[in-house]
Amino acid sequence: MSRFSALLFFFCLILSACTPEHDAKRIIQQAIDAHGGDAYENKRIEFDFRTFHLVLEQQGGRFQYTRTHRDSAGVLVEEVLNNTGVTRSLNGKRQTLDSAQTSKYSQAVNSVAYFVLLPHKLNDPAVMAEFAGESQIEGQRYDKIRVRFRAEGGGNHYEDTFFYWFNQQTHTMDYLAYSEGGPRFRKAINPQTVSGIRFQDYINYKGDAADTTSVGIYDQRYTARQLTELSRIEQKNIRVTALP
Repeated sequence: MSRFSALLFFFCLILSACTPEHDAKRIIQQAIDAHGGDAYENKRIEFDFRTFHLVLEQQGGRFQYTRTHRDSAGVLVEEVLNNTGVTRSLNGKRQTLDSAQTSKYSQAVNSVAYFVLLPHKLNDPAVMAEFAGESQIEGQRYDKIRVRFRAEGGGNHYEDTFFYWFNQQTHTMDYLAYSEGGPRFRKAINPQTVSGIRFQDYINYKGDAADTTSVGIYDQRYTARQLTELSRIEQKNIRVTALP
């Protein structure tokens, strides 16, 4: 191989390693490390979210998310989502669920767990991520990542598109946006570290009702003060313990 051919081959290898997908995976891994890395694994995470108490367990590829609350009649409602599906019990009595109810309760439990476990959940095999450019928000530089999901293993999110903004200096996930049930744009606030894991609350913003703009440019809408605060997403009384 001539010197020129060798240089050309080496240059091609560099280009192939710097694909948008490669960059996205690298940025996501940096964020996972910044938020706790391996501290997520083999843990039981408990917290209160609005009127619900949630317990999230992850161990060796297995997971179980449990959500409990009492309804207006004082009935104890427990919903459990794991690798095999979802169950719902009222005062300890298991209910029979039709397909619509199965989808409803599965999505309700998984949605809360998903956002709490970000960016760790972006390491799932169903995630398809790509680099979508850079942004500047409130004086900070960000890498923007577009995320979609494979149908197999993607759960209820597999048809959705999410965007995440990762701080280029701290590698933390400071903003995210999605269209499902929205469109919505979230700003991370009140970071706290519990047992090595970074947890964040969020300010939840929305656009105009008639807005058809891609949530991928909601960073620009936010900077231009064109988004309205809708709600606060807060996790209280967070506890993390090791699973046996």
